Amino acid sequence: MFATYLIGLREGLEATLVVSILVAFLVKSQRRDRLPQVWGGVGLAVALSVLFGWLIEYTSTSLLARSEDRELFEAVTSVAAVVFVTWMIFWMRRAARTIAGELRGRLTEALAVGSLAVAGMAFLAVIREGLETALIFYSAAQGAAGDSGPLLALLAGIASAVAIGVGLYFSALRINLSTFFTWTGALLILVAAGILKYGVHDFQEAGVLPGLNDLAFDISATLDPSTWYAALLAGMFNVTPAPSVLETVAWVAYAVPVLVLFLRRPAPPAGASAPTPSAGSAGVTEPTGTAPASPRA
Repeated sequence: MFATYLIGLREGLEATLVVSILVAFLVKSQRRDRLPQVWGGVGLAVALSVLFGWLIEYTSTSLLARSEDRELFEAVTSVAAVVFVTWMIFWMRRAARTIAGELRGRLTEALAVGSLAVAGMAFLAVIREGLETALIFYSAAQGAAGDSGPLLALLAGIASAVAIGVGLYFSALRINLSTFFTWTGALLILVAAGILKYGVHDFQEAGVLPGLNDLAFDISATLDPSTWYAALLAGMFNVTPAPSVLETVAWVAYAVPVLVLFLRRPAPPAGASAPTPSAGSAGVTEPTGTAPASPRA
């Protein structure tokens, strides 16, 4: 359940920061009259994300009759989730220093167009996080049918993210967002490696890939699957005591290079200097350091 909590926390905080940027900009620009359009766009994005999650689950449980088709569907969604996780982690690392300015620029253009443009801009800013959350959650929670634990953990993660975002907005909380996104990013890479391993297993069960019974190792005698720590490793990172060769290769081939690339900080461009955040914007708007003063007017 920790994996789904982490997904909800990470994705939820990204969405909360985006919304905070939009709200803070409108408040400081004396355009509070446009706040209902922002919340309307956010609400629509959340509703469509929930619908997308339900559609994925419905497709798997009701529209696909054969077990082979369900395994193949779960495998494809697992691979798609890994792609989205990887893209999201590296995108946030690259865009963190400029996302606030970009969003403010887009919102300025939307204000000049009208209410629908403002709502549409807020919708587009949040829907990506929502769709990613639904897809990644479905892939991470596979095998937990009938168990409400993963869903409750996801909701707890989202609730924690909203609480953190509100605390940052009102300057009631200060955290180093750069460190936060680095650690959660590294943990999500391990979660994604487990999702990919699960996807390979599903491909094998669907008959698309061979080697289902070719085990890389079997440490069941040491790592008893019935113990709490084995369940924790399996639930967090899909580390199992008897994986197939292809599952193990997929886990290692993804986790090791992606972790190395993620944790290796790129050198700043020649002549570039650290950005100087505008007054009342950095903590909520640019997740690169400790949250400063309130962005409110």
